[in-house]
Amino acid sequence: MYWNERIETMPLKERKTLQFKRLKATVQRCAKIPFYKEKFKQAGFKPEDLKSLNDLSKIPFTVKDDLRATYPFGMFTVPLSKIVELHASSGTTGKPIVVGYTQRDIDEVWSEVMARAFTMAGVTSEDVVQNAYGYGLFTGGLGFHYGAQKIGATIVPISTGNTKRQIMLMQDFGTTVLCCTPSYSLYLFGTMEQMQIDRKKIKIKTGFFGAEPWSNNMRSEIEKRTGIKAYDMYGLSEVIGPGVAAECSEQNGLHVFDDHFIPEIIDSKTGEVLGEGEEGELVFTTITKEGFPVLRYRTKDISKLYFEKCSCGRTHPRIERISGRADDMLIVRGINVFPSQIETVILDIPELEPFYQIIVDRVNNLDTLEIQVEVKPEAWKNKNSLLELEKKLDANMLAVLQIKAKVQLVEPGSLPRTEGKAKHVIDKRKL
Repeated sequence: MYWNERIETMPLKERKTLQFKRLKATVQRCAKIPFYKEKFKQAGFKPEDLKSLNDLSKIPFTVKDDLRATYPFGMFTVPLSKIVELHASSGTTGKPIVVGYTQRDIDEVWSEVMARAFTMAGVTSEDVVQNAYGYGLFTGGLGFHYGAQKIGATIVPISTGNTKRQIMLMQDFGTTVLCCTPSYSLYLFGTMEQMQIDRKKIKIKTGFFGAEPWSNNMRSEIEKRTGIKAYDMYGLSEVIGPGVAAECSEQNGLHVFDDHFIPEIIDSKTGEVLGEGEEGELVFTTITKEGFPVLRYRTKDISKLYFEKCSCGRTHPRIERISGRADDMLIVRGINVFPSQIETVILDIPELEPFYQIIVDRVNNLDTLEIQVEVKPEAWKNKNSLLELEKKLDANMLAVLQIKAKVQLVEPGSLPRTEGKAKHVIDKRKL
């Protein structure tokens, strides 16, 4: 099932022609604002240097600090009078990143790609979509809202929090689709179990999860516990919000809507463009946005890119699920450690819960790594087996991370829960 079959199944050669036409127009518009004018000058780049899509690598990168330096509206390529909506990142340091949308950006880009994402997972106008992403300056809530609205689904714009009310409305409204962070979905269904609510009273069949890294093992855990089909959604405010890429029913990578966003994979250290199937940092160039286009934006997200046609019939390239972030990567005693690696190890052991905390510290000038993991209630009751379970986790962690971590099994329900993005890492080092 397609939302826009012509574009979604367009032959590669034809779409490259479309991409190049849109790229040239976007670069020419960007060249008129002071930020990119200076950026191009420093890089020795001119818009007329674009002779083909292969020249994309000649364009200088844009990074998050550039967006902060031009706060609030220095990256906009249209007058503020044409901007109908503003969003901002929830960064913890410095100024937030402000993004702006024209009406066309919302109607023809954001709503369009989100409608494709919903349709790929089989969502139709017959569905009731409960949107538990935050509304407001965060792009998540309204991004999902616009997509569900475009396909004609019934939207429950409940936003985050108030878990018991979420559950009540799920039952009363007959919710069939849930949109939230993966960690919150487990929290939500865990609360249902505590409330002893009959799962048969909940009609949810599909879930769209994103806004935080999650592994395939986490997906399996969610689907096993909730009985719903869990789809990965990828996006970031700097590019559009949710809807940059999404999974189809094959769940074999996330389709990048490259008629709007051109993806690249680069070596994080050298900036060199990598080939198909090579792991590196995701970079995006927007080619249809009016209000806030970005050229070769470095996301810091680690993935791989594939161009072969998907068995669903779509010809968009696909990215692998995000395996970590270059800037979230922990360097512990010289070893690169991704939280997603730790999560995968935990969820490979059936007796463990998907609730964990990673604590990094520095004692006597030496980095320490501690991993606290909740044990499932039935395993926790069997005190004799806990020591063996801890040894197994310890050995598995060492094999994957190549570094010794202190693993600690903790009581079910003892680690902090969150209704938003899960905070798995506490880094106590003053780096």
